[in-house]
Amino acid sequence: MELGHREQAVLALERRGFPGPGAKERAIREELGLSPVRYYQLLNALLDDERALALDPVTVNRLRRVRESRRSER
Repeated sequence: MELGHREQAVLALERRGFPGPGAKERAIREELGLSPVRYYQLLNALLDDERALALDPVTVNRLRRVRESRRSER
């Protein structure tokens, strides 16, 4: 079973670079119609989803490393 359109759009947004503060949050609201809080909830769930890993291993593995790094800092 493949990821839905919204899940794929979340991963696509994570692949992009953003020019300055607030640009990513603005894109989340305008392009996906989500609040940043909901976006990050979905993203965090995607990082544990093997379908997301199969679709975009570079992005998912990078974000998993970032998440682990932040967890170990706590």
